[in-house]
Amino acid sequence: MAEILKVLKGTKDILPQDIDMWHFIEQKADEVFSKYGFKEIRTPIIEVTELFSRGVGDTTDIVNKEMYTFEKSNRSITLRPENTAGVVRSYIENGMSRLSAPVKLWYHGPMFRYERPQAGRQRQFHQVGVEMFGIKQPTADAEVILTAVNYLKALGLNDLEVEINSLGCPKCREDFKNKLKEVLKPYFNNLCEDCQNRYEKNPLRLLDCKVESCKKIFEKPEVQNVINSDFICQDCAEHYSELKLYLNKMGVNFVENKLLVRGLDYYNRTVFEIKSNNLGSQNAVCGGGRYDSLVEQLGGETTPAVGFAMGMERLISLLPSQASKKLDGYIVSNYPAEAFIFAEELRNHGFNVEFDLTNKKFTKQLEKASKIAKYAFILGEDEIKNNQVSIKNLEEGKQIIVDRTNCFKMIEK
Repeated sequence: MAEILKVLKGTKDILPQDIDMWHFIEQKADEVFSKYGFKEIRTPIIEVTELFSRGVGDTTDIVNKEMYTFEKSNRSITLRPENTAGVVRSYIENGMSRLSAPVKLWYHGPMFRYERPQAGRQRQFHQVGVEMFGIKQPTADAEVILTAVNYLKALGLNDLEVEINSLGCPKCREDFKNKLKEVLKPYFNNLCEDCQNRYEKNPLRLLDCKVESCKKIFEKPEVQNVINSDFICQDCAEHYSELKLYLNKMGVNFVENKLLVRGLDYYNRTVFEIKSNNLGSQNAVCGGGRYDSLVEQLGGETTPAVGFAMGMERLISLLPSQASKKLDGYIVSNYPAEAFIFAEELRNHGFNVEFDLTNKKFTKQLEKASKIAKYAFILGEDEIKNNQVSIKNLEEGKQIIVDRTNCFKMIEK
């Protein structure tokens, strides 16, 4: 016997008994995002590696450690680790900057990162997200956050906490970076290897470190004084104040978190996370922010933009399991030709039905029908002779006989 091949570590099959939950969160995304004017976009799973090294940032763990990259025809190709860069590439390439702002796009699909598999996160995982282009005002930030909150509520998640922060603009952030490096310099040798590497390249990313020894350093009073200082310039401060005003007006409860920097290099000004209290320490279910320089970095015109992404596996882990949908009906008959014809008639009227392709005994068919369908459509010798069908409600046990020509209206009732 040949060796049984198994799924790769960090990947998993989405089985038929689980697919209804995936359809649910995808349909809710379409429903909620459409209300805010977002249009769906689908971009390739593979992109040139340069898109992510330039877009996501060559100091990030994603680019340095986690990407699936291979060479083909002397070109470096990468399985997408996230989708903002791909959507931005499509925005530029397809001339969407010529459209009336804002350009609102949403997506869902698989992403790939070579990292340690954990609850709610695999090496192949799925994200749903939105991107808004062309609006620099904080109204865009507020609407994107509100879109995320209302999507999560539409899924039935209400135990939510919104965290926000402002990273400022490149100009006002530079002074903060220097002060952060200065206060952390005495502790440099005690920082983890990743933080030591980030110290020069992107010191803000140190605040995102999850290593306990580093977190203790960041809790020291002199470091906290720098972290909590009001380093952002007047324009960035006004942008942030207006955002908070809009969120308060819309009834979005939020807290400010000065340590919130997000894990990607392209963010500026607003960053945010939405957390659920059901996932333990790894409890962020949504992350996003503003990235006003990314379009230009990838070859487009200067374009303000803001968006978010959510891990779909994480969302599913928070939702109550759902029973698989039952068929509308199962045809019980020992006359396969008649069952074939009636099944197609029902399907043409929009009903989901099956019948026994192996022509098992009547009782076996009825037993199967009770497990997988709402109704049993019985075609026995008498029913076929009189052009009738017996319809049995498998939940209530009631059974009626109707003419085949009128049965569709009866079923709908």
